[in-house]
Amino acid sequence: MGTRTLSAAMLATAVLTVTTACSGGGTPNPDESAVAPLNPKSASGSITVLTNRTDLVQDGTMKKYAAEFNKTYPKVKVKFEAITDYEGEVKIRMNTENYGDVLLIPGAVSKGDYPKFFAPLGEASTMSSKYLFTGKTEVDGKVYGIGTFGTASGFVYNKAVWKKAGITDWPATPEEFLADLKTVKDETGVTPYYTNFKDAWPLSGQWTNGVGTVSCNSKALDTLSASDAPWAKGSDLNTLDKLLHDMVDQKLTEKDPSTTNWESSKTLLAKGEVGSMMLGSWAINQMRAAAEDAGTNPDDIGFMPVPAQTNGKFCATLVSDYQQAVNIHSDNKEAARAWIDWFTEESGYSEKEGAVSVLRSAPLPSTLKDYVDNDVKMVERSEDKTAEVNAIDDAAEIGLNKPDYRQKLIDIARGAQDGSLQGYFDELNKRWSEARQNAGS
Repeated sequence: MGTRTLSAAMLATAVLTVTTACSGGGTPNPDESAVAPLNPKSASGSITVLTNRTDLVQDGTMKKYAAEFNKTYPKVKVKFEAITDYEGEVKIRMNTENYGDVLLIPGAVSKGDYPKFFAPLGEASTMSSKYLFTGKTEVDGKVYGIGTFGTASGFVYNKAVWKKAGITDWPATPEEFLADLKTVKDETGVTPYYTNFKDAWPLSGQWTNGVGTVSCNSKALDTLSASDAPWAKGSDLNTLDKLLHDMVDQKLTEKDPSTTNWESSKTLLAKGEVGSMMLGSWAINQMRAAAEDAGTNPDDIGFMPVPAQTNGKFCATLVSDYQQAVNIHSDNKEAARAWIDWFTEESGYSEKEGAVSVLRSAPLPSTLKDYVDNDVKMVERSEDKTAEVNAIDDAAEIGLNKPDYRQKLIDIARGAQDGSLQGYFDELNKRWSEARQNAGS
């Protein structure tokens, strides 16, 4: 797949995500499923773009993007449809042919089913040299989606709070991280860590995206397809999930997880009432905006890697956010493809969001300056075994990219459910192993 030099860091190899199969959806015409790479040069017609960014539609930002797009493609009319429950609603709509012209691929669609729902955008052999994360949507040598942007794994934190507690260096081990959180609690009275338990989604992909940071291995997710014990001691999943459990068990998180609120959490972190949260680097700009709104210093918002090192260096996985795709049933595929190409390459969206561009030629955003300055190694995570991992995950009914199993982990840690950490890991390993064997792996 090639590599991309990122200042002080080198990217390794490709990405992950996605989950359960999405049933239904019309069977595509054989001719449509074999559509050649789309040619947007003669684009015209009306397209509907589905998005989860309700905020950018409501404040007129997306309308401004469309106006700029029309300077290049004046014959294309763009309509945006913002959806609050994006995953839930779009999954249902995909039982029909009416799911927009351009959409973000829902996590509920199995990778192997992409050709049923989306038009191919090009050959992986050529697209991978231009874009990051093409492996995420590659099926049989064709790419079915282009990422909106990339995000690095790590913890958003309030530097002023940690400094007030006397902590200036990033913790290099889970034990150091827990000790630092305890110091934050004892010295400042601030809630050291916020789980966002109630909104749930921060417990899913945000933590699973960290797989590969502990081992500093671009193939860390792929190896799960051949593992009978993904939660074995020392593994990425064991280290990450044990850290989450131990934070709750040691009372270093909010008092009542059932009362958390995502929108409020941004203000809490900005005001220094919360010390840290596990989120991708995409969240940095949102937290800094919250600080400005709250009248606090945006520069107090920092980003630190997962507390683990390999050969004395921190590593951070680089993964893709939602992937943009063209509905295979769209009557205006060329116009839809034109929008995706322009939005990816010309709009400046990823730069404005402080996110990592999917263009290999683009530099890292300023939001990751601390990573560059501290020589954090960026690992672009492989997608080679995504379909196999997803199949095992589905059969095991665990949900690596769903919040349920980590919500149970938190409930065990706080005594809301019976069980122990090791007992739960043993159960997860058993379910994974049985599912893998039944899948014929």
